[in-house]
Amino acid sequence: MKPRYLLPVVIFAQFAGTSLWFALNAVLKDLQVLYPNTSNFLGNMTSAVQFGFVVGTAIYAIFTLSDKFSPVKVFVISTLIAAGFNLIIVWIKLDFKALLIIRFLVGFFLAGVYPVGMKIMADWYEKGLGRALGYLVGALVLGTSFPHFIAYFSLKIHWQSVIIATSIIASSGALMMLLLIKDGPFRKKAGKFNPNSIVASFKNPSFRTFSFGYFGHMFEVYTFWAYVPLILQQYNQHSNFHFNTSLWSFLIIAAGLLACVLTGEFSAKFGSAKLAFLCLSLSLICCLLSVCFSQANPFVFITIMLIWGMSVAGDSPQFSTLISQNTNPEYRASSITIVNCIGFAITIVSLQILQLASKYISNNYIYLILSFGPVIGLINTFNRTFLVKNNV
Repeated sequence: MKPRYLLPVVIFAQFAGTSLWFALNAVLKDLQVLYPNTSNFLGNMTSAVQFGFVVGTAIYAIFTLSDKFSPVKVFVISTLIAAGFNLIIVWIKLDFKALLIIRFLVGFFLAGVYPVGMKIMADWYEKGLGRALGYLVGALVLGTSFPHFIAYFSLKIHWQSVIIATSIIASSGALMMLLLIKDGPFRKKAGKFNPNSIVASFKNPSFRTFSFGYFGHMFEVYTFWAYVPLILQQYNQHSNFHFNTSLWSFLIIAAGLLACVLTGEFSAKFGSAKLAFLCLSLSLICCLLSVCFSQANPFVFITIMLIWGMSVAGDSPQFSTLISQNTNPEYRASSITIVNCIGFAITIVSLQILQLASKYISNNYIYLILSFGPVIGLINTFNRTFLVKNNV
């Protein structure tokens, strides 16, 4: 029997751990002053975390750490190590290369937080996993936005307070998990990482379809999150209205929490595929409307940004469900791992493309690049969503 506090505790621990993900982005403006001769600071810092997560996910899977050892303990240890590396930024003055390495290591150990948190949830929920994942991914979204919330209330104190606060919150979530949560009753030893499963899985039409839908989603989502503060700053420069960058970055990114919860709640009624398609469609529309941002009035601008924040995240738990449901059980661990690795590798490509293109394309048109992701996702998922009968 599941304890009543299970879902809230796991959700809080996931939120707390993933707050480390964009902790540095929330204080980017202050931190960048310390590295005046460094170009491409935003893209490189974010890419370092993403690359660390890609490598970490592969290592955790190859050595099947969450299978050999208690997933709860793996989650706790990984969170505490990531929180420790996050604090080094405050304790030691680092050169730019060292800062990149630290952010890489934070991302590496986040591989023991986000995916392992999903495994812990799956070990407890034999039924209703889609709904549970909606809340869990929502916690990731809220954790991603939370450093901006801290920065909003830390305007009159040093940037170090944001970094320290995120590490303390992450550690508190880990300790709650350690003290209150045990490994679930449905925990099973998953298959070992099998490179041959990559080809076998992608021969499955449904798996291939929804994987490419997920790749399109990933091309857009993390780059959008990274650039939200910059989009707000650019709008403030072109208008007579001033949006508080930290507060509205938090609200826009956190809006994805609501979308994740709603898609999770309605997935049984409408199907994960249709809900994912709807979210991709809405985020594509928002990408296209970005060309009008500089001329839009404040209400229209912020409404579009909030809808974008919801739609860019709402499809994530549904794609996770679809990929899991259409994977050969024999290769499930390996297949999901490789899809995650490819997806997060795509985020690095997207970040670097946008950063490079910003040197040549005006702010009015630069965010059209993000529409490539939803377009690819929609093209790949249309047939299986509406024309091929399936049960998801």
